[in-house]
Parts: sequence; C-alpha cells; structure tokens
Amino acid sequence: MRALIVDDSRFVRGFLRGLLEEKGIQCEEACDGQAGLDQFNSGKVFDLALVDWNMPVMNGLEMLANLRARGFADVKVMMVTTEGENEFISRAIEAGADEYLMKPFDEDALNEKLIMLGLEEE
Repeated sequence: MRALIVDDSRFVRGFLRGLLEEKGIQCEEACDGQAGLDQFNSGKVFDLALVDWNMPVMNGLEMLANLRARGFADVKVMMVTTEGENEFISRAIEAGADEYLMKPFDEDALNEKLIMLGLEEE
C-alpha cells in the first residue's frame, strides 16, 4: 500500500510517515495541495492520501476537490487537520473526503480511522 502525506508541517509529515511505515505502508510527502496534486498527476499510484486543510499555494479542500474532479475516485482521502467545527467536516465530506482526523492525534486515533477506511485490521 502507498500513501501520500500532504501537510505544510515537516513535523506532522514525519510523524505520520513514522506511524504508517511501521505498518509497512510506503509513503511519499508533499508540502502543499498543489505539490500533492502534482504527485498524482505524475502517474504515481496511491491508495491513501492524508491531507491537511490549511496550507499555502493550494489548501487541502481545493486539492481534494481537484483530485475527485480528475477521476481519482478510488483513493481513500483522510483530512488531517485542526479544523474541528461541523461546518469544516461537512465541507470535507461533501468534497469527497472519506474520513476526518483531528489534530492533535495519536497512533490509536489514526489506527481507528484506518480501520474505518478498511485499510487496517482490528
């Protein structure tokens, strides 16, 4: 399985990479939504994208909408963000997010979301 981690925080990207690679998931990183979209458009195949909301150049919601509009329907997308209000969650789900993980999070919270996505066994 391959995952793309899209976050402007190097710390968050490294933290997520560490947790996912422990599970045998290969990871790539991007520092903003446009760079994340470019990874998909380059022909690389990802099963999962973990996308922050607030980033420079292109935010996570715009990246998600572009990803879905370009036909990447099979990729599981998890928004990983500090934006916890119901309005943000609703907007992300409407744009095509499969799951929503609130920062700060720990390994257990990430595992729960991966189970919900069918990417991890209980």
